[in-house]
Amino acid sequence: MGKTLYLECYSGISGDMTVAALLDLGADEKVLKAALESLPVKGFEIEISRVKKAGLDACDFLVKLDRKHENHDHDMEYLHGHSHAHHHDKEKCMEERQHVHEHRGLPEVLEIIENAKISARARKTAIEIFRILAFAEAKAHGVPIEQVHFHEVGAVDSIVDIVAAAVCLDNLDITDVVVPFVCEGRGTVRCQHGILPVPVPAVINIMEAFKLPVRITDVEGELVTPTGAAILAAVKTASRLPEQFTIIQTGVGAGKRKYERPSLLRAMLIEEKGENRPEESSRQDEIYKLETNIDDCTGELLGYTMDNLMSAGARDVHFTPVYMKKNRPAYMLTVICDEAHIKKMEQIIFEETTTIGIRRMRMERTILEREETVIALEGGEVKAKKCTLPDCQVRIYPEYESVAELARKNDVPFQQVMEEVWGSIWKKESN
Repeated sequence: MGKTLYLECYSGISGDMTVAALLDLGADEKVLKAALESLPVKGFEIEISRVKKAGLDACDFLVKLDRKHENHDHDMEYLHGHSHAHHHDKEKCMEERQHVHEHRGLPEVLEIIENAKISARARKTAIEIFRILAFAEAKAHGVPIEQVHFHEVGAVDSIVDIVAAAVCLDNLDITDVVVPFVCEGRGTVRCQHGILPVPVPAVINIMEAFKLPVRITDVEGELVTPTGAAILAAVKTASRLPEQFTIIQTGVGAGKRKYERPSLLRAMLIEEKGENRPEESSRQDEIYKLETNIDDCTGELLGYTMDNLMSAGARDVHFTPVYMKKNRPAYMLTVICDEAHIKKMEQIIFEETTTIGIRRMRMERTILEREETVIALEGGEVKAKKCTLPDCQVRIYPEYESVAELARKNDVPFQQVMEEVWGSIWKKESN
């Protein structure tokens, strides 16, 4: 069963801060180093150390590059111009980096990730982060996504930061990430394109597209980097913390920048309080409902759309027969999803159906505490959900796909397996 991560972004977020916080939280250094050594990219090494920020002990993650790719803080120096070098040296360094990376587009970056020896889940996360960055850069520069060249996020240190973050999240088995808000600075920063406002275009494009909750602070400078924003957009699943929770573990990651507030990212593994207690066996939650009426799509197309929505993370999808104006028969498509999946759900609906508008509703709901369990049978195991009612009664619901898989595996009727499942459940209850 996966874990829930709470990211406290009072000082913004960047790629190296995220990796450092996750390492401090307990991600395995050996697993991370083995993953990064497998990258088909040369000219870098990593350094993991302890530093003091405002008197607090924190983990620091540094990507050290050779002279050919010289750049100790890519997000900070190259992207946004906070270099400690002389202006002439900085411009020369920028020109060298631009020349090295001018032909590295999204396909080249994704090929690097595909060839890395990392888990499928870590690979999927890293790819999603880069796709979000590509979208943001394409929109900022007004070009198609396939024409984006990663002069900055395609650099070696950013590839390392993103793959490292994905590997650490996977190693910690993080499946839910709560981000109530992320703090950003104000003013302007200098980059290769000139003076830009904060948040910079790539960051603000991500904030807009993925509805990241933002708080603008009085800090003069940039707290959120494109890499940091893309990581949040890719992994965030909720904006609201549980009403009560316990903290299992805490990690603190250090940033490289020096502002009036310490550059720290705090990460916490949390667990909602109240499991198996009568007064807390149900909890309040938020869910979103998307609706649209469709009167000119075939049944096959609607079925294909449903499959895509479920595969992309929808909680539920259903169609309701309705009659529209002029008594035209039609279907109302309803999708239930988390806030983090709204953008993807709407994209699929617009791409796969003929609708031109989608209604969106935020809904409160009461849900029972649940956990995954396994029912052992003679022919194998069946996955199930174990739910606790307010009066402490326990109900177990077998997972359809797991029952069907076991039926096919043993070449027996579905109903036979289901009867064995219920027999096993009733036997345990009677004992």
